Amino acid sequence: MAAAVEAAGGRKASCFLEVGRREIGSSFPRASSRRISGSEVRVGQLKEGGEVTTRLVGEHDSSVHKMAIEPGSPYIFYSCGEDGLVQHFDLRSDSATKLFTCYSFLNDRRRVRLNSIAIDPQNPYYFSIGGSDEYVRLYDMRRFQLDDSRNINQPVDTFCPKHLVKGGKVHITGIAYSYAREILVSYNDELVYLFQSNMGLGPNPVAAQPECFDKLDQPQSYSGHRNYRTVKGVNFFGPNDEYVVSGSDCGNVFIWRKKGGELMRMMNGDKSVVNCIEPHPHFPFMATSGIDKTVKLWTPSAKKVMSLPKNAKEIIASNERGREVDASGAEVTLSSDVIMHVLRLHRRQSELQRENEPGAADFASDDDEAFYIGFGNAERDERENSDPRECIVT
Repeated sequence: MAAAVEAAGGRKASCFLEVGRREIGSSFPRASSRRISGSEVRVGQLKEGGEVTTRLVGEHDSSVHKMAIEPGSPYIFYSCGEDGLVQHFDLRSDSATKLFTCYSFLNDRRRVRLNSIAIDPQNPYYFSIGGSDEYVRLYDMRRFQLDDSRNINQPVDTFCPKHLVKGGKVHITGIAYSYAREILVSYNDELVYLFQSNMGLGPNPVAAQPECFDKLDQPQSYSGHRNYRTVKGVNFFGPNDEYVVSGSDCGNVFIWRKKGGELMRMMNGDKSVVNCIEPHPHFPFMATSGIDKTVKLWTPSAKKVMSLPKNAKEIIASNERGREVDASGAEVTLSSDVIMHVLRLHRRQSELQRENEPGAADFASDDDEAFYIGFGNAERDERENSDPRECIVT
């Protein structure tokens, strides 16, 4: 597989992409592509001559990383954001429908920051979401159409590898469906997993009995890459979804054989990190993007099976070492004496800062050159509005 095109972008931030014309009807040959920028949801109109115009159709309170287009429909799509909100859009309507806000199974006041949403291609009523905890949540759109408030935020089923259930140490960055209704999930600083529809944990995995987990089959896993630094997508590739593809912190695109998990190819896709991977819905093309200001298009071109790069083992070992180092350093146990000492120092420092904080008269003279280190307005607001239950040690 070789890079065919590099489409340059003008911005310096990370480059995220979404294939927006996947299911546009034939009666709209140059219809709209949908894109998300920051917390806005926009529809872009591609006109003759290449001109693109956009219009705002919805907003979230936080960043939006993913949307999903309903298979077979040129009008309907969904979005999810870090505010936990899932929205439904119909371009024939003037406004979006706010379906629900996702909350933690362990704390019904804690929102789940959503990173990904995907629709079942065989049954568009079903869609799955994933975010800042370890569970994939499967929902049935028909429950919302019935307007039954008891079913809001209650998934039909959930999915999670057995060893990650109730762990609370990982989160989901990407979800994808195959045409066989398999669910592909990428975990932050963990592996990629492939779930069959019969591997569900039920509507509430926290309430499930341990013996239920023992009866479940372990999902197929895919390893070698690293998903730590950014929000990475994951996807299928091939006419029959024969392959699994993902980006990596090492800047490579990883391609595995879906059945068995064998690593088939590693391709350099970015100078830093590859975030997004989107296959063309009908042709053997794949688009990738990351930190670079380019979107790269790939297509198979080799006449024989290519071997892995000579340094593939070193790259994979480096990814694994990084994961182990961060895992070992993630948990630090402090004695109660140490914690109390740190808190006393923190309180003493705050008191000194308040005592030494100058008033307006201290800045009245321009003749005196002075330096003041303290809380600015934004920092002061953050301190006053912070959760008193959180202890931040710097």
